[in-house]
Amino acid sequence: MPDTRYAIAAIMVSAAVTWALRALPFAALAPLRASSTVQHLSTRIPAGVMIILVVYCLRDLPASHPRALAPLVALAVTIGLHLWRRNALLSILGGTAVHVALASTVFAR
Repeated sequence: MPDTRYAIAAIMVSAAVTWALRALPFAALAPLRASSTVQHLSTRIPAGVMIILVVYCLRDLPASHPRALAPLVALAVTIGLHLWRRNALLSILGGTAVHVALASTVFAR
């Protein structure tokens, strides 16, 4: 069994490394907050990520199959809710609810 001083030193080193690793991103990002490039990207990236996710989710969707209507209707509801209320949570929950309802009732196998 290790010496008590050794165990305390190991715990202190682990705590210091953990604290440093958690503080490092805040220290590194502080100067970037004033950057015009970062501010520009912060307004553009969320829409780009959403477009990539939509394309990824719908890429293998067979357009001729009737089951393809459930995700497409849910996508239309999500877009409509977002344009109407500008509330991301409402849009996501509404689109998900429509998709689950359609996929499990109307377009069930």
